[in-house]
Amino acid sequence: MLVSPVCKSIAFTAAFSWVLQHGHAAAAVPTSSSVQRNGGGTTTIITSGTVSEFPSLLNAEISDLIEGLDSGLFTSIDLVKAYIARINEVNSTLKAVTQINPDALSIAANLDAARAAGTNKGPLHGIPILLKDNIATFDKMENTAGSYALVGAKVPEDSTVAAKLRQAGAIILGKTNLSQWANFRSFNSSNGWSSTGGQTEGAYFQKQDPSGSSSGSGVASSLGLAAASLGTETHGSILSPAQINNLVGIKPTVGLTSRYLVVPISERQDTIGPMARTVKDAAYLLAAISGKDLKDNYTSSIPFSTVPDYVSACQLGSLSGKRIGIPRNLIPNPPSASFQYIISTFTNALNVLRQANATIIDDLYLPGQDLMNLGPYQLHVMNAEFISDLPKYFASLTSNPANLTGLHSLINWTKSHPHLEHYPERDVVRWEAALNITGHGNDSPYFWGNYSAQVYAAGPQGILGALKNHSLDALVLPTWWSPTMPALVGTPVVTVPLGKLPNDGSVVEERDPFGELVHWAGNLPFGISFVGEGFSEEKLIGLAYDFEQKTKVREAVEVYIKPKTELRDVVAERLQKQAAKTGGRYGVWERTKSAVGVF
Repeated sequence: MLVSPVCKSIAFTAAFSWVLQHGHAAAAVPTSSSVQRNGGGTTTIITSGTVSEFPSLLNAEISDLIEGLDSGLFTSIDLVKAYIARINEVNSTLKAVTQINPDALSIAANLDAARAAGTNKGPLHGIPILLKDNIATFDKMENTAGSYALVGAKVPEDSTVAAKLRQAGAIILGKTNLSQWANFRSFNSSNGWSSTGGQTEGAYFQKQDPSGSSSGSGVASSLGLAAASLGTETHGSILSPAQINNLVGIKPTVGLTSRYLVVPISERQDTIGPMARTVKDAAYLLAAISGKDLKDNYTSSIPFSTVPDYVSACQLGSLSGKRIGIPRNLIPNPPSASFQYIISTFTNALNVLRQANATIIDDLYLPGQDLMNLGPYQLHVMNAEFISDLPKYFASLTSNPANLTGLHSLINWTKSHPHLEHYPERDVVRWEAALNITGHGNDSPYFWGNYSAQVYAAGPQGILGALKNHSLDALVLPTWWSPTMPALVGTPVVTVPLGKLPNDGSVVEERDPFGELVHWAGNLPFGISFVGEGFSEEKLIGLAYDFEQKTKVREAVEVYIKPKTELRDVVAERLQKQAAKTGGRYGVWERTKSAVGVF
């Protein structure tokens, strides 16, 4: 909103007093339609209605934050300070965030000034977002992929997705930890571990395996350490940590979001997508980062000139009339009682779809699942692509202190810095296998044979064939088993919280091979996935949103560790300092709609 210079000299003393006494602006504060002159030269603007609550950052939606910023209830500086405080309160335990942008507060101040002057940069104006530490930014932050080999390396400009976030008005708050090299280094490492960031842990029980490789992005978003975050996925690295951290995750079609200046694994499978607390929040981010980019030729396959309005796709009733397929042969029949619990919860959730007037085509058989068991096609494809794509990223660097040129030099650097890279206790077997088994890049007949086999299995014999042959709008799966086929053919998936494992002692705790992380325990969240054809994100978002609103699972799953700082604390502290400087002229509060504005 616009605020006149006159309003900027007026103090909403009643609201401020309430904040000081009670710690928040509460709905019980009475107001009326008048202007009251007070002693000491202060003035209270009193408008009919009631004063609204500050949003709780654990579950605040982006629309809540935008409303609060536009009304003046708080500023982007307040938001940044609150999120930094929350990071500091839990990060020594969870190690979700590796870097705070040293310019975040100055960027927030500039965006606050622009908002006060009536300028809106975009739909994310003043909203703090975290990026996985393999998405490059042209600022004072590093882009390390979790390795000291890239510390000090410089890029020529922002990655395209980072630039698009800035164009939308977002504040890039910092970087999140990840499974080192996006989980493409070791066979004996753990999810969420990197040499630069340490071991990330989840917040739903002590020592929780956060999944990966977008581990820190998942944990940070789940605890409200930022409004939302970006992750990357080659095979499951958004979907898996999103479900394990009780989040919505969107794995976009390969080519919908540019990979320019993102540390690669596979150009045919890599994609960048949002991890957020709600479908609509994820839609805000996806809308901001999608679109064609001359620096990533895969984006030329986007079939539309204007990015769809993914936020407007969040409509109740989106499930009505849709045809949904359930590929049961992609869901195993494991002996584990916990997996049976997940499958049972999923089957019960299909009734939500039926009650929403969707048609369920159950027990589909996808023959491509059997074909994929004939050979490790994807492993050979990723090995060959990594050999070809990694040197391109290294060549793009304007500063490369480790003199990295390709996979050989990276292996040598890692082995020659064992104290930094925790070698050999964390091996480099994935890299050595890429060289020893594959030995070729993605321009070889060896590569094309394996790639063609995986596309055939997951495409016409898999999810694409099922969607076409049965005239389906989407496939639905438990998220545990949704990533593989979409990864092989580059198609989109949206995961939504579905439930949690019971806390009644029936779940047998299991640890990772290092014995450091618990990857199976009571209270473990799990999700449901909506799978579609290429560039069907708009439809999938609508389906996922409708399901989310009909189930509301996320807030029913409790974390064991929680940041304490809230926006009300930061605003109260700011107004106290302002009062001390002005001798009682506490600041400016103005009533707009149902919110109290602070200027």
